Amino acid sequence: MASVATMCGWRVTYLTTRPFARRRLIRYYSKTIDVVEMIAVFQEMRKRGLFPDPCEYPSLIKAAGKSGVLFHSLLIKLGIDDEKYTRNVLIHAYGTYGPVESARHVFDEMPERSIADWNALIQEYWTCGCGGEAKKLFDLMPFKNVISWTTMVTGCSKMKDLETARSYFDQMPEKTVVSWNAMISGYAQNGYSEEALALFREMIDSGFHPDATTLVAVISSSSSNGDIKLVDVVLELIHEGKIHLNMYVKTALLDLYAKSGHLEMAQKIFDEMRSSKNPVTWNSMISAYLRAGKLNSAREVFNEMPNKDVISWNTMIAGYSQHGESLHAIKLFNEMIEKNVTPDEVTISSVLSACGHLGALDRGSSIVELIARSNIQLTQSCYNSLIFMYSRCGNIKKAQMIFSEMETRDVISYNVLMTAFASHGAATQALELLQRMKDEGIQPDRITYIGALTACSHSGFIEQGRKIFESIKAPDVDHYACVIDLLGRVGKLDEAKRMVDEMPMNPHAGVYGSLLSASRIHRRLDLGELAANKLFELEPENSGNYILLSNMYAYAGKWKMVDNIRELMKARGLTKASGFSWVEHEGKIHKFAAGDRSHKLVVEIYDKLKELREKMRVAGYVPDKSNAMRDVEDEDKEEMVGVHSEKLAIAFCLIVSEAGSVMRVMKNLRICWDCHDAMKMISKLEGREIIVRDNNRFHYFRDNFCSCNDYW
Repeated sequence: MASVATMCGWRVTYLTTRPFARRRLIRYYSKTIDVVEMIAVFQEMRKRGLFPDPCEYPSLIKAAGKSGVLFHSLLIKLGIDDEKYTRNVLIHAYGTYGPVESARHVFDEMPERSIADWNALIQEYWTCGCGGEAKKLFDLMPFKNVISWTTMVTGCSKMKDLETARSYFDQMPEKTVVSWNAMISGYAQNGYSEEALALFREMIDSGFHPDATTLVAVISSSSSNGDIKLVDVVLELIHEGKIHLNMYVKTALLDLYAKSGHLEMAQKIFDEMRSSKNPVTWNSMISAYLRAGKLNSAREVFNEMPNKDVISWNTMIAGYSQHGESLHAIKLFNEMIEKNVTPDEVTISSVLSACGHLGALDRGSSIVELIARSNIQLTQSCYNSLIFMYSRCGNIKKAQMIFSEMETRDVISYNVLMTAFASHGAATQALELLQRMKDEGIQPDRITYIGALTACSHSGFIEQGRKIFESIKAPDVDHYACVIDLLGRVGKLDEAKRMVDEMPMNPHAGVYGSLLSASRIHRRLDLGELAANKLFELEPENSGNYILLSNMYAYAGKWKMVDNIRELMKARGLTKASGFSWVEHEGKIHKFAAGDRSHKLVVEIYDKLKELREKMRVAGYVPDKSNAMRDVEDEDKEEMVGVHSEKLAIAFCLIVSEAGSVMRVMKNLRICWDCHDAMKMISKLEGREIIVRDNNRFHYFRDNFCSCNDYW
């Protein structure tokens, strides 16, 4: 293949023999992006004494991109730098690629300046973020046209100064559709959807006909605030043939229908776009299904997408994570890595959160190693996700270390660690963190106080909890629920009931849920019945409330009432939520249900359980058969509690893990009394630390002791 230099020689020789072709060659290069070859051709022309006509330099400068400013010194040498079109192009070149001061120098040396020159420099000032200089130059303009005013509106909008932008817009002596678009888009792109829609109505009332750009901004604003009423106006304009329904308008419409829950219309537009679909269109459709909770449909669209960008992967991974499908999120992340797609900070944040929800510490740690190998720059959101991941996987020390290493922390950073301390029963650290937060000048929000109050509740810090609650200027219903939970846990149920009655707002399900849980712990069947009946009204589909009341009746030996609750659940089509536990081993999640015999190591697991049961019996363990919750023989009850999911998980861990290593078990429901007692004894007998995360808190078992002090 001929070298660039050889090809340049051929083309310049051709120009030498046919001068009329020179302009055609320059026009050709002005439409290509091969800047290197173009510069090489130009240099070869100079060697042979050939120079473009002065009127041809603007095209060369534009085509050369960043290298265009190199022509400036040559133009000065040739004495043709005062050509007005050339100077205008040089202003754009210096403004775009810098330094903008050189653009101003070119402008100042112009003997005559047209409005286009003024507008060009103002535009470049806005481009490089020099809004102050743009405003000064605008004020110096002897004459202004609609482009001048519109440039100011657009520039101020990009700098998020909507008030000044609107001031320029209102002062415009005349407006065009482009002017209206600039202001409407400014509102839409900065989150002022109501203002954008109001201005759109004003535009219609003023007799202007919107174009496609207008509609994209208006539809986006309607999508942001969930207002689809203006879609009828938009569709009417389209049907009248006044607006061409291009790809951008269709994509905006699709997004609007998707966000408003009109999936059929969104899918219809998506299907009509056929080959004109771009990544934004595909991602919008994926997001639509995820927003509606239709994960399978979202995955089908994702799988069909021909060219997935990192946003596509992020959308699907985050969708899985946010809908509780953490394992699918992690698997999809693995697939992303296998396909050599480079994750960004959004990917990392989503997959770390998924690892945290799942309790997959090994997988989370491998992602941290990937971050280090790939030199991925972590944002504050990523650091917050790291804290969340480590804390939810039971490694609170590592979570604290990440928090301490952060250069800057926001309220979310504090809230994540505060919530972690609460779930780990570390009330003292939580209260110290609250004080540190205030000392560093970060204002606690409602989530902060919920975390602090929950920490007090889990540790029985009644007085500290009261002080925190009293310090909240405007406590909401969730703060009341935390205090009621705190009072209930320490046995002050009558005071908790009085607080419920005296609340300044209507109690929600969380309030009565706290009262019901406290009634279960302290065997207050009267209050339990009251709280449960309120919950049956507030959330009739939540089977957990029925089960808790049924358990209380079972504790009291009221089996007839247990049967009544079962019949009520049956009549309402409710079933008991399945309890299960899981552990991570060698990068895989092993899941167990009560009495489960599906695992490939089922024989070894049940043999280990039998061995443990005998050891525990010798050590004085007596099964708490009340946890069987059935009116059956004692021997059957003992068998039922003996094969609860967390016991199966521990037996598996003892088989596959190294002696002396920490065993981590995750459970979707609250751990029962019998399993709690068993875990304490197993930790002593086997000389192992056991960490159990149930749906309420963490339990650290070691040497026949639990970190919760039997208080959960």
